[in-house]
Amino acid sequence: MGPSGDKISPELKDLVADTREKPENKVNDVLSKLKDLVGRKSLGDQRDLEACKQSLYSHGVLQYCSSSLRFSPAKIHGGYAVLTQMADLLSTCCVGLGAFRDMDVFSHDFLPSVVESLLFLADRLMNRALRDKAHNEIIRFFRKVFDSIGWLLRAHTYLIHRVLRSKHYENIQICEDDDVSIVTVTMWNNIFRANGAVVAEMGNRALTEIMDDIVYKMSSCSNPVIGRAAVKTLVLIMDHSSSTHQLIHRRYRGLADLAVKDWRGKGFDSVLDQLIDHLRSDVPWRDTKESSEEYVRAACIVQAAWRAHQTRKRLKKLPRAVSAIQRSFRDKRRRQQEHTERQRAEEELRHQVCLRRQRAMRQFRQHQLHLMEILPAAQIERYLGELENKAAVLIQRVWRGHRERRSFQQHRYILRQHRAAVTLQRAILQFLKRRRAQRSILTPLKGPKGLTDSRRTELRQHIQEHISLHPSSVKSAEGSVELHQRAQSLLHQHLIHRVSDRAREQHNQALLVQINTDVELLLNAPSLKDARAEDVNLFLSRSCPVATRARQSHNALMQSMRLPWWRMLGEESSSPEEPPRKDYDMDIESLYLGGN
Repeated sequence: MGPSGDKISPELKDLVADTREKPENKVNDVLSKLKDLVGRKSLGDQRDLEACKQSLYSHGVLQYCSSSLRFSPAKIHGGYAVLTQMADLLSTCCVGLGAFRDMDVFSHDFLPSVVESLLFLADRLMNRALRDKAHNEIIRFFRKVFDSIGWLLRAHTYLIHRVLRSKHYENIQICEDDDVSIVTVTMWNNIFRANGAVVAEMGNRALTEIMDDIVYKMSSCSNPVIGRAAVKTLVLIMDHSSSTHQLIHRRYRGLADLAVKDWRGKGFDSVLDQLIDHLRSDVPWRDTKESSEEYVRAACIVQAAWRAHQTRKRLKKLPRAVSAIQRSFRDKRRRQQEHTERQRAEEELRHQVCLRRQRAMRQFRQHQLHLMEILPAAQIERYLGELENKAAVLIQRVWRGHRERRSFQQHRYILRQHRAAVTLQRAILQFLKRRRAQRSILTPLKGPKGLTDSRRTELRQHIQEHISLHPSSVKSAEGSVELHQRAQSLLHQHLIHRVSDRAREQHNQALLVQINTDVELLLNAPSLKDARAEDVNLFLSRSCPVATRARQSHNALMQSMRLPWWRMLGEESSSPEEPPRKDYDMDIESLYLGGN
C-alpha cells in the first residue's frame, strides 16, 4: 500500500487516531507508538522505511509531531524530556523519504515549519537553562535538539538560510552563556565536516553571518572548548571554499594575531597552526605603516562591534529599568502626598481644637462677668474666696499626688521585695498549717486482715496476759491526758533551753581551746635572756585559728550582702533563740498513751 492509498495499515491506524484527539493528552502515546513503528521498520528493508515515513507525512502524523513541539511542558507528563525525544524522532522521519507525490509541498512548506518548531523548542530550553542555576539536564536536552537540527540541515542544506533568518536562532546566537555557544559552534562544525560541499552552496552572505558569530565568540570568550570548535570550523570553511580566503582577509584583519595571542597553548595548537597558515598565506605585501594602520582599524571595528553589542544589551534592559524607576518614583510621590495631606489634616484639627478652647474660655469668662454684675459685692467676695480655696485644694492635691508618685517610684523595688516576702511567708504558713492538720488526724486502728475467730481469741488472751503482767500506773483517760500534757511541757522546756545550753557549751569549748593555745605558747616561749622584739607579737595577737575563723566569718558576711533579696528571706526570718525545725519536728503519733 502506497502513502497516498485510501486504506491505512493496522499498525498505523491507532497512531493516526491518537493524533486526532486532544493534543496534550496523547503526546506520550504518539511518541511510544511512533518510536516502536520506526524502530521496527528500520530493521527491515529501506524501501519499507521510506514508505512508512511517507505514510506518516500523508496522514498528518509528522504535522502533529511538529506542532507538539510548541505545547506547554507543564501539560505533558515528562515535560522537556518527552519533547526532546519527539524532536529527535521528527528529524529522523523527515530525512530519507525518497521521491513521492507531495515532495514540493513537503520541501518548501513543511520542512521550514519543522525547523522553526525545533528552533522554538531550543529557544525555550535555553531560556529555562538561563533561569535555572543547576541547568545540566536542560543543557543536555538543548544539545539533543540542536543535534536534531544539524541532522536535518545535513540532509536538506537549503534550510540553512531559513535557520539564519529565524528570530529564535538570533536569540540563541546573542546568548553569552558558554554552554549555549559550544552547542551552536559544534553544530556548524559537524555540518561542514559531514558535507564539505555545503560551504560552496551556501553563498557569501550566509557564510559571512556564520563566520561573524564564530569570530565574535573567539574574541569574546576564553573557554578552550569554544575556541577549539571555532578554529576547526574556520579551517573547514577555508579548506572547502577558496573564495572565503579573500573575504576573511578583508573582513577579519588581525585575526591571526588574535588567535595566536588568545588561543596558543590551550591544547589544540595543531589545528590553530592550520588556521594561522591559511590566514597568513596569500596575504599581499604591505609596509609596516600600512599594516599598523590596518591593525588599528581592525581593532576599532572589533571594539565598535563589542560596544554596539553591549549597547544593544543595555537597551533591551532599559524598558524594565525605566518601568522600575517610574514605579518607585510614583510610589515615593504618592507617599509624600499622603504624608502632606495627613500633616495638613492634623494641623487643621489642632487649629479647630484651639479655636473651640478659646471660644469656651471666652464664654466662661463672659458668664463670670455677667454673674459678677448680678450678684452683690459681699457674695462676690465670698464666691472669690471659695474659688481660691478650691484652687488651693486642687494645687495641693496635684502636688501631693506628684510627690507620692515620685516616692513610689523611688521605693518601688523595696515594695516589690516586701510583697514577694509576704507571698512567700503566706505560702509557707499555709504549708505548715496543712502539715499540722495532717499530723493532728490520728489514723484509725485497722485490724489485721484475714484473722479467724480462733486466732482473734488467742491474740486477745495474749494481750490480757501482757496487761496483767505489766500493769500501767495510769488507770483512767484523764490521767493519760495529764501525763501527755506534762510530757509535752517538759519537751517544750528542753527545746527552749537547748539552744542556750548549746551556745554556752560552744563558748566553754572556745575558752578551753584559747586556754590550751595560750598554755602551748607559754610552754614554747623562749627565756627572757633569749627573747627578741618579734616574739612579743606572738603573745599580743590571738591564735591563728581564731584569726582564720574571724576572716572566714567576715568573708561570709560580705558574700551574703551581695546575694539577692529572695536568698536572704530565710536568714532574716530566723533568729538565734528560735530552735531549728528538725529539733521539734517530731512525730506526735509516736507518743505512748496508756490506758485500757
